[in-house]
Amino acid sequence: MKNVVVVGSQWGDEGKGKIVDWLSEQADVIIRFQGGHNAGHTLVINGETYKLRLLPSGIVRKEKVSIIGNGVVIDPWALLDEIKEIESKNISVGVDNLIISESANLILPFHKEMDEIREDTAGKSKIGTTRRGIGPAYEDKVGRRSIRVMDLRSEKNLDQRLDSVLIHHNSIRKGLGKKIFEKEKLKKDLLKIAPEILKFSQPVWLKIDQFKRQKKKILFEGAQGILLDVDHGTYPYVTSSNTVASSAATGTGCGVDSIQYVLGITKAYTTRVGEGPFPTELKNNIGELLGMKGKEFGTVTSRKRRCGWFDGVLVRQTIKISGINGIALTKLDVLDDLDEINMCVEYRLDGKKIDYLPASVEDQLKIEPVYKSFPGWKKNTSGIKNIKELPDEAKNYIYAIEDFIGAKIASISTSPEREDTILIENPFKT
Repeated sequence: MKNVVVVGSQWGDEGKGKIVDWLSEQADVIIRFQGGHNAGHTLVINGETYKLRLLPSGIVRKEKVSIIGNGVVIDPWALLDEIKEIESKNISVGVDNLIISESANLILPFHKEMDEIREDTAGKSKIGTTRRGIGPAYEDKVGRRSIRVMDLRSEKNLDQRLDSVLIHHNSIRKGLGKKIFEKEKLKKDLLKIAPEILKFSQPVWLKIDQFKRQKKKILFEGAQGILLDVDHGTYPYVTSSNTVASSAATGTGCGVDSIQYVLGITKAYTTRVGEGPFPTELKNNIGELLGMKGKEFGTVTSRKRRCGWFDGVLVRQTIKISGINGIALTKLDVLDDLDEINMCVEYRLDGKKIDYLPASVEDQLKIEPVYKSFPGWKKNTSGIKNIKELPDEAKNYIYAIEDFIGAKIASISTSPEREDTILIENPFKT
């Protein structure tokens, strides 16, 4: 049995929801291992649309176990709202199919407020966060002052933990001329919802060990994309967690030997939400066409995504960093109407050729893409399920991507519908 990790190989929004849903049908256990409710997956099953933010994609399928790992930061109120939303669509959520790590850290109201304060005062230096408190919550985790799920079990302990974290936050708030955050109401609100959260709480590392011994197939579901990784992305325009495949181990406590296959979800062009470098961005009619046809708006924020040509240099780099075994190429059909399609194959920086994205954001903003051009196919590929039925020009483009990035294309998505997929290699069965 193979356990599979799914990660985004670009800046997120690659279409992971559809692929994860297809894989979750084969898996027994589906686990979220990083991020928070800043990342959304949209699933379309039998005509019903599910927009998930914290809940793993397996929650919409019967007889699957969904787990939120210790690497995830959880807004408890947002989670309970999401559960209610899913239950309103006749999906059952209970202790038999949802487990939350007792070690997961909580996002609290002052985290969201701090996120907003920083973005509003940053001016041109703003990151473009979702303003949901993700970054400040991870800061408290690293600063060893965070409130964790397990802290909700004891009022005395919760009181002490809140004192610790609010000393830090209120000092900053005073310095910024903001009103200090009062503890008592927050403590009361947390104790009120504590039983609803704690009933799902378990030592996730132990449960995963049990599932491994039972030969269960496990799917690790990543959020965002590798180029948003706090270490390996376009820093500082990144998320606050590690989005690479190896964080599936640290974000759940399963050990790296639990990972047998890494699938990188990769869009046939490139998009980015928020601020930051984007070498192949198209600020023209083609970029607008890609955004319109690809419906490039965020699941969580509805923000318009920036669009550009496929950046082979970046994807080749993320494949090496994250140990990706195969690629799920998505949104090929969005390119159907183009006369010519470009792929970035190298950069120029200060007049010199380079074959990787430099770490310095100053350099990232200066680099110029060098393109290889391909003729468009000008034919409808939407709904095609067999690679032989694709136009020759589309196949040539796909094979060129595969050759350049150095990873096998395991599947090709030709529409948002789960069935409209050309399957070349099944990660669970290779």
